[in-house]
Amino acid sequence: MTDPRWWAKGVLFENCNCQLLCPAHLSFRQRCTHDRCIGHWAIHVDEGRHGDVGLDGLNAFIVTESPPRMIEGGWTQAIYLEEQADKAQRQALERIFTGVAGGTWAVLARFVSHRLDTRFVPIGFRDDGRRKAMWIEGCMETTIEAIRGAEKGREALLENVFNQIHAPTQVLGLGRTRYADRTLAFDVADTHALASRFAWTGP
Repeated sequence: MTDPRWWAKGVLFENCNCQLLCPAHLSFRQRCTHDRCIGHWAIHVDEGRHGDVGLDGLNAFIVTESPPRMIEGGWTQAIYLEEQADKAQRQALERIFTGVAGGTWAVLARFVSHRLDTRFVPIGFRDDGRRKAMWIEGCMETTIEAIRGAEKGREALLENVFNQIHAPTQVLGLGRTRYADRTLAFDVADTHALASRFAWTGP
């Protein structure tokens, strides 16, 4: 199967067990805070298409565990996709996030050596500006909150950093996540978090 052109825009936020600003976010060659880095990407697609398949309003949640230097590969990954998506939407999202459809996620897929079966579940999402949340009943709840910057009314920003999936400007934050499913689990508070408005294309 050859994938058609696809694109997606929306909200992306992450939280992992590293201290404020995960070193791997600056470079996969940097050593993370702990012997295993475990965290998530929470994704809400505002609008997007995979060929003729619309992706508007769909959510995804991706958990990754890796060695302290992420560039070494050997990642374990679990993907959760929106249960309400129809068969074509499910297939499109899974192909995008496993890297099969090309584009940004194909680069990250090279580091994954063990991918758990994709689960299709109801995923809740809320964006209150400085505070963002996602949840899967009985499995996961995560919340991040932006850090206020020096200028009143504005968040602290991270800019001029190369990153495969985030926008060029990212909002720094602190996160709280409880997650446990199959072989992966983590429970963190006041640790590394980021948010941005993504724009992806492929293949």
